[in-house]
Amino acid sequence: MNKTIGFIGAGAMGGALIEGLLASQLVPPARIVAFDTSRERLEELARKHGLRPATGGGQVLEQADIIIVAVKPQSMAEALKTLSFKASHLVISVAAGITLKQLEGWIGPGVPIMRAVPNTPALVREGITVLAGNPLVTPEHEKVALDIFASVGEALLLPEDQLDAVTGLSGSGPAYVYLFIEALADGGVLCGLGRDTALKLAAQTVVGAARMVLNTGEHPAVLKSQVTSPGGTTIAGLDILENRALRGALMEAVKTAARRARALSEGQGA
Repeated sequence: MNKTIGFIGAGAMGGALIEGLLASQLVPPARIVAFDTSRERLEELARKHGLRPATGGGQVLEQADIIIVAVKPQSMAEALKTLSFKASHLVISVAAGITLKQLEGWIGPGVPIMRAVPNTPALVREGITVLAGNPLVTPEHEKVALDIFASVGEALLLPEDQLDAVTGLSGSGPAYVYLFIEALADGGVLCGLGRDTALKLAAQTVVGAARMVLNTGEHPAVLKSQVTSPGGTTIAGLDILENRALRGALMEAVKTAARRARALSEGQGA
C-alpha cells in the first residue's frame, strides 16, 4: 500500500492496529504517523516500531492519507472539531456508538468517512471488524479499509443500520465467550481437574470448535451432531444446557446488547 496511515489515538486498539499493519507488512514504519495525548505512550511506540510521532492531530492530517481516529467516544467531538480535514482523506473511526452522521457533523462535508466496529481479539490478531461508510466512500476506500483491519483478524462490510447488531454480537461477544470458558473450567474443577488444566482444556476446546466452524463451513448443528452419540455423554450434557435455556439466554444477551448500543448511539448527540 502506497498510502500513509495516520492515527489520532494510539491506545490499546490503535496500538493493536499499528502492530498488525507492521506485522503484515502492509505499510513500512515510515508510512505510519501517530499522535496520542500520552507522550510516554507515543514515545514507546516510536521507539519500538520506528513510526513517526506527531505533535498533534493537525500534523497527522498534514502527513497522512488515511486517518484512523481511535479515541474514546466522549473525546471524539473535541478531537475532531478543531481539525481541518480534506476531501482527499479517508477517515475511519473506531469509537463505539458514534454514527456516521455525528462524524460528518464534526468533520465537515465532502469527506469520505467510515465507521469500524472491531472487537478485543484484534489485540492478538484474531479479531473481526465490521465497517460501514458514508456515500463518499468508494470501492477503493473500502478495499484499503478492509486491508487495514484484516491485519488484526477478519474484516467485512455491512450497512450502518446493522452495526448495533454487530456490537451486540461480535463487539460484546468476547465477554460471553470468556464467561462460557470460565464456566466450562469451573465444571472441570468441580469434577476434580486442577484449575490451570481445566482452563487450558476449556479455552482450547473453544478455539478448536470455532476453527472447525470457520474451516469446514458446516453449520454448527451439523458439527454438534458429529460429537453427539445416542445415549452418550455429550447428549446428556446438551440436555442440561437446553433445559437451562443456554441458547435463549445467549440470544437475549445479543439482543439486549444491541438495543443498548442503539440507545447509547442515540444519546451521543450531534
